[in-house]
Amino acid sequence: MNLDELDAALRREFTGAEAERRVVVRQAGDLADTEKAETDRGVPLTVDEIVDNLSDAPDEGVASRWNWWMGALEAAYGGYEPFQVRRIPKE
Repeated sequence: MNLDELDAALRREFTGAEAERRVVVRQAGDLADTEKAETDRGVPLTVDEIVDNLSDAPDEGVASRWNWWMGALEAAYGGYEPFQVRRIPKE
């Protein structure tokens, strides 16, 4: 997955500060590196897949949307809590 493309897509599609997007992109990259989402769901983790899933979340900032999706995956499969956004650095 191209993290620069993910960052651009998140900037284009959702609200949130740059620091918030950077944390989500980093968490997405870490998740992609584990291949856990692909193994659990049978679908590769791509920029389009992330944007589609975040679009289903309540209308909030990108980190809240990401955490909503990670919470859904945690409930369905377990093991996604480490990928949730816990803290956003100040810019």
